[in-house]
Amino acid sequence: MDDYGLRNRIGLVLGPLLFAAILLAPNPQNLSPAGQAVDIETTTAPYADEYIFLFMGGFFIAVAMQRWGLHRRIALRIIKAIGTSPSRIVLGFMVATGFLSMWVSNTVTTVMMTPIGLAVILQTRDLVDERGGDVPTGRGEFNFGTGLMLCIAYSASIGGVATIIGTPPNLILVGAIEETFGRSISFAQWMLYGVPIAVAGIAIVWTYVVKAFIPPQMSSIPDGISVVDDELEQLGAMSREERFVLVVFVTAAVAWVSRSLVDPFAAIVTDDSIIAIAAGLVLFLIPAREADGSRTTLLDWATAVSIPWGVLLLFGGGLTIAAGFESTGLAQWIGGLLTAFQGVSILLIIGTIVVLTVFLTEVTSNTATTAMLMPILASLAVGLSLHPYAVMIGAATAASFAFMLPVATPPNAIVFGSGYITIPQMAKTGAGLNLIGIILITLLTLSWLPLIWGIDVTRLPQWAGLLVPF
Repeated sequence: MDDYGLRNRIGLVLGPLLFAAILLAPNPQNLSPAGQAVDIETTTAPYADEYIFLFMGGFFIAVAMQRWGLHRRIALRIIKAIGTSPSRIVLGFMVATGFLSMWVSNTVTTVMMTPIGLAVILQTRDLVDERGGDVPTGRGEFNFGTGLMLCIAYSASIGGVATIIGTPPNLILVGAIEETFGRSISFAQWMLYGVPIAVAGIAIVWTYVVKAFIPPQMSSIPDGISVVDDELEQLGAMSREERFVLVVFVTAAVAWVSRSLVDPFAAIVTDDSIIAIAAGLVLFLIPAREADGSRTTLLDWATAVSIPWGVLLLFGGGLTIAAGFESTGLAQWIGGLLTAFQGVSILLIIGTIVVLTVFLTEVTSNTATTAMLMPILASLAVGLSLHPYAVMIGAATAASFAFMLPVATPPNAIVFGSGYITIPQMAKTGAGLNLIGIILITLLTLSWLPLIWGIDVTRLPQWAGLLVPF
């Protein structure tokens, strides 16, 4: 009972009161099921959208990699290849984390990389303490440890920007564009935009954290990265199962990239979700053996059900909201209101959207933020006669660039739990990176995006103009 404080008492009172208020509040006019504001077909169809299956197939590949340890081997090999100085070790962790988060959940990637990072930090701390010197190695004081933990979290978030399946905001964006405007963005098309941003973002974060803001207090690490060698030795030789999962993963990635580049292939495989589900089915079919010798397949149902179904449901809900905006006429109404901002500089508009998205994501889930904003931003683009891609893609990318608080993203929260970072350290480091990210996203949205996709961000395309009744 001693732990039962003021916060608990407030919750005990407010919980029932809020429940009663919701229960007794009148239904909004025509928005009850009987009002048929949106029919059942419109509300349920988005849950079978092709991008739902694309994400599901991507999840199947990811959990298969996790089951057989392939993701861990890839990460360790990348770290070992890049170098042994403190700054190069941090860069190695960032490259490995960023690459994995292109294909595997940012959260899972961070959960996997954090213990490896902590092992390197603890080994380095012990060696520094043994050899003496004036380098503080306490938690919150050891720059190498603080910088490494922060960079793992930040590179996990940034790496997800590179592919459609890398992070939920990307998929919510492309789904909302298809639902609202009937336009599809292919895997390869997105990578032309996302990969350069991810590479630039990781390079900037590494330079800012390691070279400027939290530089390591030593120029070399005794015994290099023997922890990584030990981890690789424990993994042993690559197993048959790892090889098959790697083949399926590489084949799917090549197919995603080449589908929109090779016309005959595009005629056979009409969308990226077919590749994703086909890869998942293959994983269910290839025989494998557990460590105890029992027969199984590369992916069984017990493993498959561990994918984050909640993300798929949240994504479907976001598409349903977008469909509701369109079918009820709300999108057109909002677009009409926003015509008052005609003539405002597109630089100011995109910059404002990016700023709002970044700081909104600091206090809410980036997935929920993107799902909430996409229908509104679609209407904004139409109302201001701007290309929807510029407005919506800028916001979706910004949702992955929140670096200040542990609650901003799961990777931030995970590395904060390591104990090597304090909230003031994360806030101070993240504030500068937020500002840099805002500038980077705004400029690339207005320069790189129109260059590689051949669009004019200042004009509303004809296919988007069909949404407007005025």
